[in-house]
Amino acid sequence: MRIVIDLQACQGSSTNRGIGRYSMALLQGMLRQAGGHELHVAVNHHFPDAVANLRQRLGQFMPQSQISGYTLPAQIWEHQPLNHWRLRAAEQLREHYLASLKPDVVHMSSLFEGLGEDASTSALHSRNNFDTAVTLYDLIPLIRKETYLTDPNVANWYYRKLQSLKNAELLLAISGYSRREALDALQLPPQQVVNISSAVDTIFVPRGMSAEAELALRQRFGLTRPFIMYTGGIDYRKNIEGLIEAYAQLPAALRQQYQLAVVCSIRQEDKLRLLALADKFNLPQGDVVLTGFVSDDDLVSLYNLTALFVFPSLQEGFGLPALEAMSCGVPVIGSNNSSIPEVIGRADALFDPNKVADISAKMHQVLTTPAFADDLRAHGLEQAKLFSWDASAKTTLAAFEQVHDQRRQARRTSVALAPQAPGARRPRLAYVSPLPPERTGVADQSIELLPELARYYDIEVVVNQTEVKERWVEANFPVRSSEWFDANADRYDRVLYHFGNSGFHAHMFELVKRHPGVVVLHDFYLSGAVHYLSSLNREANAYGRMLYQSHGYGALLHEQAEGREASYYQYPCNLPVLDHAAGIIVHSSYSKQLANRWYGPGKSDDWRYIPLLRALPGPLDRAAARAALGLTDKDFLVCSFGLIAITKCNEKILEAWINSELAGDANCRLVFVGENHVGPFGNALSARMAGQRNVQITGFVSMELFRTYLAAADCAVQLRSRSRGETSGTILDSLAYRLPTIINAHGSAAEMPDHVVLKLRDEFSDDELSAAILRLRDQPALATQLVDNAVEYMQRVHHPAAVGAAYHEAIEQFARHSPRAQYELLVRGLGDISTAAGPSEQDWVDVAGALVANAPATGLPQMLVDVSGTQDDAAARAQLLALLQTPPAGYRVEPVQRVDDSYQYARRSTLALIGRGDLAMDDAVADIKRGDSIVALDPQAPAPALWLRNRGVTVLALADLPAMGAADVR
Repeated sequence: MRIVIDLQACQGSSTNRGIGRYSMALLQGMLRQAGGHELHVAVNHHFPDAVANLRQRLGQFMPQSQISGYTLPAQIWEHQPLNHWRLRAAEQLREHYLASLKPDVVHMSSLFEGLGEDASTSALHSRNNFDTAVTLYDLIPLIRKETYLTDPNVANWYYRKLQSLKNAELLLAISGYSRREALDALQLPPQQVVNISSAVDTIFVPRGMSAEAELALRQRFGLTRPFIMYTGGIDYRKNIEGLIEAYAQLPAALRQQYQLAVVCSIRQEDKLRLLALADKFNLPQGDVVLTGFVSDDDLVSLYNLTALFVFPSLQEGFGLPALEAMSCGVPVIGSNNSSIPEVIGRADALFDPNKVADISAKMHQVLTTPAFADDLRAHGLEQAKLFSWDASAKTTLAAFEQVHDQRRQARRTSVALAPQAPGARRPRLAYVSPLPPERTGVADQSIELLPELARYYDIEVVVNQTEVKERWVEANFPVRSSEWFDANADRYDRVLYHFGNSGFHAHMFELVKRHPGVVVLHDFYLSGAVHYLSSLNREANAYGRMLYQSHGYGALLHEQAEGREASYYQYPCNLPVLDHAAGIIVHSSYSKQLANRWYGPGKSDDWRYIPLLRALPGPLDRAAARAALGLTDKDFLVCSFGLIAITKCNEKILEAWINSELAGDANCRLVFVGENHVGPFGNALSARMAGQRNVQITGFVSMELFRTYLAAADCAVQLRSRSRGETSGTILDSLAYRLPTIINAHGSAAEMPDHVVLKLRDEFSDDELSAAILRLRDQPALATQLVDNAVEYMQRVHHPAAVGAAYHEAIEQFARHSPRAQYELLVRGLGDISTAAGPSEQDWVDVAGALVANAPATGLPQMLVDVSGTQDDAAARAQLLALLQTPPAGYRVEPVQRVDDSYQYARRSTLALIGRGDLAMDDAVADIKRGDSIVALDPQAPAPALWLRNRGVTVLALADLPAMGAADVR
């Protein structure tokens, strides 16, 4: 393999920090272990002194010809909105240069470079020429964003780097903890992150010193007596404040024996702050020593002189200073969190860094127990032998080989497995969906899906809202208005629409008609969204027109008789969206069944089922969540998550609770976590709850509080009724948060595997529901088994990376092979025909007619009722009305009339007949397809029977209709 290492980590501010040292040591290890691999180093010409130094330093390991550099625009470090173009140009220039080196793998030794200096690192514009690997040190700013990412410009810079981590084919984690952190926080598949561990420089060994050298060193740094040592930087998470307080809590006699040395670079303001803190704890001057920067040689000597090394960090990616100290034969103690336990490798050498008394007690134990200190010294020397740069380098190269083999295999087996052909421009995708802060589950789901799709596409998001408040989107994706998209849709190679059954999606109906794209149906029914669209002044009749387009005159008659609400519960009202889509993605087989039921067998044959994406959170702090909600260990909390509505069976949950022993148990609580539906249902539910002290409705909650309830609950009850083809995101939320969950076998929920949930019958009784809740309360083994099964199921079926890959494959498949794609190819082919005599206007008319006739039928076959000459025939009008009210089974009734030698839909007269002349639809030319049937109300009316039969249309007599399943027609 040809491996190119981008070594900016050893050029700028990281050079002399742990990241720079790690990067150089790993590179040297790879050079020693390279074998037949060809290693190249790429450097940034913005740092000429560093380039010269690296050439000199690496010259003993590799030819100068294998060290090359790139030039980027200046002042790319100013991470302000006005500089975004220059920054993105630098990213593309660098990635283009790296591709010109024809690498198999590009390794970024540090991705998080460029904040405040002219460095550029990214994996955002790949043309599939090579694999990208990134060394992952930690994700501490993401985990502790409230501390490190308060500046929006810094946060945008960081989140753009996170997208590069998602895009990279391989992450090289420096510890097992960093690997787990990446898998949890970035929702990466396990094979994408490899633990290559870490090691220390060979200078960190036990060292003897002459008395004169030791005295000089002590005098230089103000160390007048034995000392306790820390090194590793001054930062909130390093917990220096806790260390100073813990030192202050040692007995006075012990403090008089030992100083505390904080060995690292320190800014003047930090120095003054820490000395003031020491003074606050009444520590005499000189007890706490702040050395400032020390050379590597002095650092090794200080390690060897210290009586105890303490590493009290709140979070680490590896914890290199602890390993350096152990390598020098020093007793080492440290925090019991993140990666530190795997570095120290000994449970009795750990303390809780959040408890000052715990730190102090462990320090006291080592300093007053010589045998324990000696044991820690011996253990540290042995533990340090488990870490070596050669071992890390071998693991790294093996990971490169594996990812390279996977790429070669993918190219051999299927081009579809690669994001795009090598060298091709990444397709530009318009992502049309509501986004936060809009209160819809589709917006929340999009935030999880967008980073996955960005591995394959250059994405711009299209919204119909005044603002988008989501950091990952702001950092990575241009935000376009729906009006801008409407005027510039030809910029995009792919369009993806997310349709749900609410007003958040109303603007998409016209967009998908003008700019077809792949449609994700989060709900099969779109009648609620159409109803909202109709409520807008400019779309007063939208509901009626789309109801007719989807379901015909019978649906209009139903609405007229039963009312609008009954209508949108009855009819999906979505056919125009389905017919304009370039492809359909659904989240359940139930949605496909509904399509076939409403529009005929085979309607969903070309649709793609992709599970709804759901990320499993990392380790849950259940105790903290329960404490935040005021729960004790004795409390049994049952939650039902989501908007309170009749479709969620909230009233049935309440009745089952009230009529069981749960209601009388002071330790049992039922909480509906969601906003109450305004109206009769919500009011009735609230009234029924009156007097129930252990039942509550939270109302709308923040995402943070929503997740707190998920983490704190003992079980979830997520029931459904009146399903309209939706997939319950709250069921998946409950499973992801490791909650034993009760559902009923209704709609798409019936597809949930029986071993993952406690599944009731669709029409369950109160007793069955209360018994299920009691089973989960009283049978902890059952609850545990369900949780274990759910975790495995969620990882296997709903993992973000797998779902993102499935989306990509489906979108590309639709782009190449969908009926619409094939139709567009045909049209382009017809336009490219070159002959001496071009086509006449009539030729084009004939071709257009053939295209229409040959197009596959969509929806149910039509029962075309010829009403020619019957306008004044009362009996005929009655017969027609009966057919409209009760169509023959499997048919859609459409009145037509003869005009010259063709048929037109008789819409105006039919709408007048049923009292819906307000819809004002034109009598367009009838779209007659193979499989349709025609019947004349006037048996004497002439019909071109032969012409119709040649087109595959069945000609019927009125007497044939009862046998076809129609109502009795009189």
